[in-house]
Amino acid sequence: MKKENTTLALPPFMHNRHLRNIAIFISLNLVLGLVIAFVYNVWVGVVLLMLACVGLFFVSKELNVVEQKANNYMDSLSYLIKRGEQESMLEMPLGVLILDSQQRVSWINPYLQPYFKTDRVVGKQLEQVAPHLAQVIQTNWDQDDPFEATWNGRHFNILIQRQYRTIYLMDITHYAEVEVQYENEKVAIGEIYLDNFDEVSQSMSDQEISNLRNYVTNKLTEWAQQYGIYLKRIDAEHYSIMMYVRSLKAVEADKFNILDTIRKGTVQQNFPITLSIGIAYGDTDLNQLADLAQNNLDLALGRGGDQAVIKSKDGKAVFFGGKTNPMEKRTRVRARMITHALVQLMGTADQIFVDGHKQPDMDSWGAALGIRRIAQMNGKKCYIVFDDQDVHTDIRRLLDKIKDYPDIEASIISTDEAVKLTTDDSLMIMVDHSNPKIGVAQELYQKLENRVVIIDHHRRGEDFPPNPLLAYVEPYASSACELITEMFEYQSQSADPMNELEATAMLTGIVVDTQSFTVKTGTRTFDAASYLRSAGANVEEIASFMKENVKNYMDENHLISLVKFESDHIALITAEDEVAYDSVTAAKAVDSLLSVDGVEASFVVFRRQDGNVGISARSTGTINVQLIMEQLGGGGHLGAGATQLTDQTVPEASELLQTTIKTSLLDNAPADE
Repeated sequence: MKKENTTLALPPFMHNRHLRNIAIFISLNLVLGLVIAFVYNVWVGVVLLMLACVGLFFVSKELNVVEQKANNYMDSLSYLIKRGEQESMLEMPLGVLILDSQQRVSWINPYLQPYFKTDRVVGKQLEQVAPHLAQVIQTNWDQDDPFEATWNGRHFNILIQRQYRTIYLMDITHYAEVEVQYENEKVAIGEIYLDNFDEVSQSMSDQEISNLRNYVTNKLTEWAQQYGIYLKRIDAEHYSIMMYVRSLKAVEADKFNILDTIRKGTVQQNFPITLSIGIAYGDTDLNQLADLAQNNLDLALGRGGDQAVIKSKDGKAVFFGGKTNPMEKRTRVRARMITHALVQLMGTADQIFVDGHKQPDMDSWGAALGIRRIAQMNGKKCYIVFDDQDVHTDIRRLLDKIKDYPDIEASIISTDEAVKLTTDDSLMIMVDHSNPKIGVAQELYQKLENRVVIIDHHRRGEDFPPNPLLAYVEPYASSACELITEMFEYQSQSADPMNELEATAMLTGIVVDTQSFTVKTGTRTFDAASYLRSAGANVEEIASFMKENVKNYMDENHLISLVKFESDHIALITAEDEVAYDSVTAAKAVDSLLSVDGVEASFVVFRRQDGNVGISARSTGTINVQLIMEQLGGGGHLGAGATQLTDQTVPEASELLQTTIKTSLLDNAPADE
């Protein structure tokens, strides 16, 4: 074969392996044929030799033509490919940015040039010509997959090739706008309910009722027209609404000011009306949206009304309003109906388990003892599930007293014992809480989640059990003991009545939760206290239960000495990070601060005995501390709330609390009544 330094020239087609093989094959066959021809006849061989030479000449010529055309085609194709690559880099609708090792712009394609605010980009630091883009690239430099980011008001899908220092930017602004438009045009369905229309209208004349109804409807209609909402009145108390999500966002930005508008306007007419609103969005099934909207309305009502609850299909509920004390609307008729329903459920159960909350207080224990007595009065075996850890002194004293009542002591069991005893026909009653996560018997709840009864006076939260058999949640009540005391009035008088210890524990629960009848105390509270007193409640024993030991008393006073006033009406205690405090002691410290002139809300941040950081909050009712605690992962009701934080120091938690107060409390200041 020919090499570059040889003088022997071969035909061009011989450089093509495939053509060379064809030529060799033809030559071998030709030589073989000539040999046979010469052996057969010399003259025949000579003639064939001449023909072979002529044939080889023409074959060689044609093969050279084929080779030349193939080479020309490949050269043309290579040129087109290279030209296409160059043109695509310059003309394709994809931004290409190449950086050097110093983060200077080495090259950009013409498509990307208009996105920069200057024409002189190449050779300059990227941070100098596009600071935000430089920050985005620096943050995602080690990311292998494409990611989305915004730059100069445009949306881009960006891919970084680190080895070549090349960044590709695809403008997807149009698709992002289409996605936003799609999300904004989703349908939201809602329900509006006038919380206390029946109660207010009972003492009104027909003309006053008509005027009040027209006022509320007109204000709601104006509000609906302002935000492009479809509004339809269902009856005197119910309205149905439908809107796009973009309208819902506008209403949320206005913080559902319609709640304050209706309340203020009706207060001026001496007929105060409040609204509860439940809205759902994020699902294409309108029937499911309607059901979720009703559930959200129930949640708003369960939290005391005068608020809006917004929740998407798979999202977290957002609350607006709830800045005022709920107006009491429970009646003795409802108490009687709940009592009869509870007795019927007890009748279908083979045994009953009462579940209080962790770190129990006297209201939780008094309620548990009350339910146990009601079950016994109806001939049912009832157990109180108890975790003997982190128990305050008042509960210790109560447990010591229970030792004098063997039948009560025998009914107190641990969670493990309860799980072993439970059957499919057992009934679980949650008292003084409605969140299974803070209950003592969480494992028991998992087994009996469809056999649950709830009796609570706290505002309903998101973690409310989905399918309770009976829910008696009254945020208007002072305590769970008050609700359960009323149930005794509808029990058979021939059954064994409550004993002195049970009456004393329940009255102590009311005294503790009302701070000696100074907070959340209504006429029904005094009625319940009177009933318990007549049932044998020992006032001296109550005082004994509520006494502090020396350590807790000193701790409480020490915490109070650490108070700082964030403003004229907010007091904050930040305890030492290295010292653990009893949660009840901390709660009593913030309770005491409410007695200071001008203090409307008090908070304490402290290290709990389990190692977590606890925050306890109290309010006179002017400030809704529940909303603040919920933003920190806790809960409660308007006048009292709490939460726990993990992986935080006390100073860090205190700073977080102060930020939350500023951004939440001040932005949602109570409306002037």
